[in-house]
Amino acid sequence: MQYNVIGFKAGLEIHQQLDTHKLFCNCPSTISEEADVTFKRLLRPTQSELGDVDRAVLEEAARHRRFLYRASDASTCLVEADEEPPHATNPEAIDVCLTVALLLDARPVDELQFMRKIVIDGSNTTGFQRTALVALGGILQNVRISTIALEEDAARKITEKDNMVYYGLDRLGIPLIEITTEADITSPDHAKEMAGQLGRLLQATKKVKRGLGTIRQDLNISIAQGPRVEVKGIQSLSSISK
Repeated sequence: MQYNVIGFKAGLEIHQQLDTHKLFCNCPSTISEEADVTFKRLLRPTQSELGDVDRAVLEEAARHRRFLYRASDASTCLVEADEEPPHATNPEAIDVCLTVALLLDARPVDELQFMRKIVIDGSNTTGFQRTALVALGGILQNVRISTIALEEDAARKITEKDNMVYYGLDRLGIPLIEITTEADITSPDHAKEMAGQLGRLLQATKKVKRGLGTIRQDLNISIAQGPRVEVKGIQSLSSISK
C-alpha cells in the first residue's frame, strides 16, 4: 500500500513505568497479590477548575458502579487509599524525566505543576489522575517530540462482578514517563521503528521497568479526509505495525 497516497499519518504516546519508588510516597513500586486491607468506594462527578463537568465523566457516573480496593502493606500506604495527602514528589523520577528530555533535545519547563484529570472509573481512589508537564519540543530522527510528562500510574483492575469493580492498589502511584510525538509517522513500519527507538532510549537510562505491562503505547492514526482513531494500550512492538 502507498501510505503517502492515502495521506497516512500517525503519532505515538509512550507510557513507561520508572524503576523507582512511588511518585507521591516512599512505598516500593512492586506488584503484590496479597491483600492486608480491603475497602469500598463510590466516586461521583465533580467540576473542573473552570466549573465544567466532563461528559465522559457523566457517562461513567450513569453506570452506578462501586469499587472495592485491595491493598498490601508491602506496596501501599494511606496515600494510595487517599486517606493522607501526597508527599513530596519523587526527585529520582523527576531526574529520569529530565535526563530523557535532554536525550531528546527537549526544553524543560521552568516549574513543574501537577494537573488533575478527573477519572471516576475507579482506577484512582482520589477520583483524578495527577500529571505534570516536564519538557516541550524535542526531536528523534525525523519525528518531533511534542511533550514529555510525569504522571502516576492507575490502580490495577482485577475483575468486575455485577456493578462492583475490584482493583489492586499495588500499581497505583508508580511513576510513569509519558512521551508524546507529533503526527510525523508516515507508515506502520515507521511507527514500529520509532516506538523501538524510544524504548531503547528509555532503557539506556537504566531507570525503567522491564516486562509485560510496564510499558503501554497508544497510537493516533488518520488518513486524508478521515477521522483520527486512537488505539490504546498496545503492549508489544510487533502489534504496532499490525
